[in-house]
Amino acid sequence: MRVGTAGALVLTAALGAAPLARQVSPPAGEVTEAELGAAIDELGRLDYATRMTASRTVRRAAPAMAVPALIDAAAGHVDGYVRYRALVLLSGFNDPRARDVMEESLGDRNDRLRAVAYTYFEHHPDLTVVPRLVEALETEASEFVRPQLTRALAAYGADPKVREALLPLVGRGVDFFRAVVIEALGDYKAAWARDAIDRVARIDGPLCDDAALALGKIGGEATLATLAELQRTASRDEQPAVAAGICLMGVNCAAHVPFIVESVRFGTERIGYQDLLRAASSALAAVAVADHADAAATLLDVGVPARDPARAPIALAVGLVAIRNLPLMMRVLEERRDLDGAVLLLRDAFDMLEEDYEEERFFAAVRKAYWAAGEGSAARKVAETLIRTLEF
Repeated sequence: MRVGTAGALVLTAALGAAPLARQVSPPAGEVTEAELGAAIDELGRLDYATRMTASRTVRRAAPAMAVPALIDAAAGHVDGYVRYRALVLLSGFNDPRARDVMEESLGDRNDRLRAVAYTYFEHHPDLTVVPRLVEALETEASEFVRPQLTRALAAYGADPKVREALLPLVGRGVDFFRAVVIEALGDYKAAWARDAIDRVARIDGPLCDDAALALGKIGGEATLATLAELQRTASRDEQPAVAAGICLMGVNCAAHVPFIVESVRFGTERIGYQDLLRAASSALAAVAVADHADAAATLLDVGVPARDPARAPIALAVGLVAIRNLPLMMRVLEERRDLDGAVLLLRDAFDMLEEDYEEERFFAAVRKAYWAAGEGSAARKVAETLIRTLEF
């Protein structure tokens, strides 16, 4: 999860006053072809509010009209940023025609389009693109794009060539990119990489917590022995990740989760413990993503009243849970008495993230949840609040 500049989801007050029915899904044909074309052109405007208004207009257009227009824009619009945003918005329509556009974008000169295409094929398995992904690992020079490529490859870990390409990256290169590799291998439970990640976990340093979390996701008796050893030797800031790793294996969560929670609270209440707070928030998020509702609720409990600098790492952790496990986040939000505050914390997360594709998937899933929920239900209220506050 990469951190970017703030302000990613802020719109004007006037937009917030739009009727909810128009925000979610207006009658087909309400957006005209001329309005759709104008909105697509405005996806590249410098003014942020204008761009976001344009995105909302595109989402409201009838799919039969919007999808072909977005395909054309992604392929040939004169503005490179419009091409990028068109491809992102296209992904939210879940149309099978997007597949060919995404494959074509794998070789595009625009690095933003390549990033979207890599992420698409992470979430839409297609063995025919594996050779291109492996080849791209040798030729992809953009630091902006390599994390998405890495995660895409990790999704195809059953392929021997993918394993051969990724395994060396656990132990070499810049720490940031190694962390991305390690996290991705953990997320995809790459048991074949366990020994390499184990070696990283045993070295005291900035990657120890990433490795501990990944090992917990992968599991195995040898993993439990490693994590038990790290409980005795790892630094204070690394202990929350170790505890989370053990819990992710299904071992004694009743003892380990309270320790992580206490670490989050400790870092929130005291100045000078930002590193511990970041590590503990990430650890608690990893537990929450694994479907532990109490962990997600605690992040909200602590994060809603928090102020910066403590608020930012907690918000990012909440954002990770929302993106990686939306059904869980929806269930947790349904129980909140402070729903508006909880969703504002999520908005803070999206303000800091540069995960446009993942956010578009989130938006699409929330809109679907809105229409699936019964009138007056808690789920419908949560979806309404998300749509209104995040302005999509």
